[in-house]
Amino acid sequence: QVQLVESGGGLVQAGGSLRLSCAASGLTFSSYAMGWFRQAPGKEREFVAAITSSGGNTYYQDSVKGRFTISRDNTKNTVYLQMNSLKPEDAAVYYCAARSPYSGSNYYSRVKYNYWGQGTQVTVSS
Repeated sequence: QVQLVESGGGLVQAGGSLRLSCAASGLTFSSYAMGWFRQAPGKEREFVAAITSSGGNTYYQDSVKGRFTISRDNTKNTVYLQMNSLKPEDAAVYYCAARSPYSGSNYYSRVKYNYWGQGTQVTVSS
């Protein structure tokens, strides 16, 4: 079965950095686009970033552009989210997700993602 396991969350001061990892198994990783989403208490889960299966294209939510970087290593079946200049409003549970190869060109919608990890908590203190 497909498993996505996030790690790297934690508590960081505003302005600090964290690197999230998501290790995938049970799927042909190099065929799947991957995304990161986040959900803060009382809010809907929202798109953060996505990367195509080859890593050739990336997509970001406007509020994280220039601060966050998504990348992947297809030899390790792992996707990363480097988060710099963190702000208190970035605090949330972060989820990685795998998107079916046949889902079209919309990388922003969570309904296009078939598999989800359990999430990792990111807390940013001001």
